[in-house]
Amino acid sequence: MNDGPGLVANLISTVVALIAVLALAWVSLKLLKRMQLRRTPGGDEGHLPRIVGSVGLGPRERLVTVRYRGRDYLLGVTAGGISTVDSHEIDPHGNEVE
Repeated sequence: MNDGPGLVANLISTVVALIAVLALAWVSLKLLKRMQLRRTPGGDEGHLPRIVGSVGLGPRERLVTVRYRGRDYLLGVTAGGISTVDSHEIDPHGNEVE
């Protein structure tokens, strides 16, 4: 049995191929992330929903405050679904507008 050099060569080529695939995946993920950041209008996060706060009411029920496009929404979240409890407009400083 004289498979020593062939086995080592196969192992080395497999490791090099694995490194190449991992490097390609890393570069692809970085490019994808950069492209997604450019797609955000103006690079501003104001157009993305943001969770402001959350309160647990039970094992599977929560009240969640979400800020989206100048409004705060109070949402009731249960295992059966999500419903809007209340909403109000806010100014650029985050204060409620009456």
